[in-house]
Amino acid sequence: MDEWSSGERYEPYVGRWSRLVAKEFVDWLDQPPGLRWLDVGSGTGALSSTILDTAAPAKVVGVDRSEAFVDYARRTVQNDAVTFEVGDAGELPSGSFDLVVSGLVLNFLPDRVSALRRMGELGGTVAAYVWDYADGMQLMKYFWDALVELDPAAAEHHEGERFAFCRPDALEEMFAEAGFGGVTSRGIVVPTVFPSFDDYWSPFLGGAGVGPAYLRGLDETTREALRKALQERVPATADGSIELTARAWAVRGTSV
Repeated sequence: MDEWSSGERYEPYVGRWSRLVAKEFVDWLDQPPGLRWLDVGSGTGALSSTILDTAAPAKVVGVDRSEAFVDYARRTVQNDAVTFEVGDAGELPSGSFDLVVSGLVLNFLPDRVSALRRMGELGGTVAAYVWDYADGMQLMKYFWDALVELDPAAAEHHEGERFAFCRPDALEEMFAEAGFGGVTSRGIVVPTVFPSFDDYWSPFLGGAGVGPAYLRGLDETTREALRKALQERVPATADGSIELTARAWAVRGTSV
């Protein structure tokens, strides 16, 4: 039920928050200018554009399986140093890169260890970040917790359950199993502030992402009940704004 068919709908849902994480992620990697970067699962270009803006790369290649996301990235990330290609983790371009990075994609790969090993064949340093779905990605956690109360059948789709491995110890173990040395991780917490409840709720109606895709399949009565439950549940300030946070876990390793 996951849908990745529109960059325009994905951006207000998660893309805008991924860009905040990407800045801290690239700063944490602390790499010199003039390097070649491969962005696996480049999506709408959040991480690639951050690399271009802050890391002075010689080249960035973004690869994503969604033609719609690649089209969006090509239209919105204008820089001669970047190219975007359609492909998945099993169809990575040949060549040599200094760094291979991935933002918010690792949990969707069917064989993560094999994908990481392939990334290690292409780059000296491999690094990734994923949301803390189980606890720290508050905008999603509120949604799923409220939905499961209304519709227990939704529990198997709850991202906190589906992606329970998205925590530092499990990510470090995964990188070690893939053969990397010097594995380390860290948390990145960014604010996700919504001016109103509508600004929080509307992106879920777009269908781009796991939660929005599931919501699209619900009947109107259940959707409305969920909207009301969330409006009561999410914390709002006196002016109606909603001040949440989103935590991502970042991990890195060196090919050996």
